[in-house]
Amino acid sequence: MPATTTVPADPTVGGHHTIQGRRIVAALAVTQTVGYGTLYYAYAVLLNPMATTLGASTTAVTGALTASVLAGALMAIPVGRWLDRHGGRALMTVGSASATALVLAWSQVDAVWQLYAVMIGIGATGAMVLYEPAFAVIVTWFTPDRRNTALLVVTIVAGFASTIFLPLTGLLVAHLDWRTALVVLAAVHGLTTVPLHAATIRRPTSPPAHQRRQGHAVSARTATHDLRFWILVVTFVAHAAATSTMVVHLVGYLTSRGHPATFAATVTGLLGVLSVTGRIVFTAARRLAPMTTIVAAIFAVQAVAAACLPALAGNRAGAVIAVVAFGLGFGVSSLAAPALLADRYGTLAYASIAGVLAVPVTISRAAAPLAAAALLHVTGYRWLLIAAALCCAVAATGMLLRAAPPSGSHDR
Repeated sequence: MPATTTVPADPTVGGHHTIQGRRIVAALAVTQTVGYGTLYYAYAVLLNPMATTLGASTTAVTGALTASVLAGALMAIPVGRWLDRHGGRALMTVGSASATALVLAWSQVDAVWQLYAVMIGIGATGAMVLYEPAFAVIVTWFTPDRRNTALLVVTIVAGFASTIFLPLTGLLVAHLDWRTALVVLAAVHGLTTVPLHAATIRRPTSPPAHQRRQGHAVSARTATHDLRFWILVVTFVAHAAATSTMVVHLVGYLTSRGHPATFAATVTGLLGVLSVTGRIVFTAARRLAPMTTIVAAIFAVQAVAAACLPALAGNRAGAVIAVVAFGLGFGVSSLAAPALLADRYGTLAYASIAGVLAVPVTISRAAAPLAAAALLHVTGYRWLLIAAALCCAVAATGMLLRAAPPSGSHDR
C-alpha cells in the first residue's frame, strides 16, 4: 500500500481568502470608478468654466491635465517598488486622502500656476490609487485561474466612469458652479475611496501557493534585460498613441466631414461603452485561442478601422461601423498587460515591472495627441488616421513577435 503524505491546506484557496478576495474586487470596482471619474474625466467638463474664471486659454488649462498625466508616469516606478515591498493598503489609503485634499485645493485655485501645481499633485496621487496599484493588488492576491475574472470585473465597472461622471459633473456645474462642483466631487471621492481602501485592501500574510510555485519569478532588473519585455513596451506604447489620438481628434474629424457636433460627440462617446464590450469579448475569446493571438487580431482590426475611416465616414452608418470596430479594442490593453507580465515574470515583483512599463506608455498617451495635432496642422486628417492605423499595426506585429518563441528556447 503506497505511503500517503499530508499536505497543509493552502490558505489562499477558498474560505476566508475567497470572501476577502470578493471584497477587494468589489471595493476596487467602486474606487476605480470614483477615482477616474473625479481625478480625470471631470476635467473635460470643468475645462471651459475654469478657463473663463482664470482668464486663461483653453490650451493653457488643458496643459495642466497633460502635466498631471506626466506626473503620474514619473511616479509609476517608485509606486511599483513600494507595492512589491509593502502592499497596497497604506499606499492607496494615503493616496486617496491626499487626492481628496488636492481636489478641494483645486476648487480654490485663482491662477494658472496654482492649477498646474494642484494637477501635478493629483497626477502623483493618482498613480497611488488608480489602475496600476489596483491591478497589483489583484495580481498578488488571486491565483491565475481567478485573476482574469477579478481584473475583468474591476475594469468593466470602472469603464463606466466617464458615463457616470461626465454628466454628473455637468449637472453640478449647471446647478452650482465649477468650484462648488469640485467640493461635491471631493466629498464623494473622500467618503468612498478612503474607507474602502483602508477597510478592504489586504496583502497575503504569506506568499500564496501560486507565487511559491513560480520558479520563473524575476526582478524588475532582470525583466528589463529581456528582449520580449521591450517588444511589449513598443507594443503598448504604439497602441496607447493610437487610442489617445483617436479620443482627442475623432470629434474634430467627424465634424470636418460634415457631421453635426452632437452626432460626432455621441459617436466618440461610444468608445467608453465599447471598451467594456471589448473586454468582455476578449475574455470570452481567450477560451478559444492564445491570448497574444486574440490581442494581435483585435489590434489589427483597429488598424483596418482607422485606415478605412476616411472611406466610411462620409455617412453616419459608415462612421458608426468604423468607430465600433476601433472601439472594441479600446480597453483590451488594460486586461492584456497585467496577464502577460504576470505570466512571463511571475507576481513577486509584478508591480515594479508594471511600473517600468507604465512610464513610456503613459507618456505616449499624453504626448501622442499633441504630436497628432502638429501632424494635423501640416498634413490634415487623412495622414493623422494613417498614423493611427500604423501604430495599431505596429502593436499587432509586436504582440505576434512577443508570442513567437525564440529559436531553441522554451516560451513560458
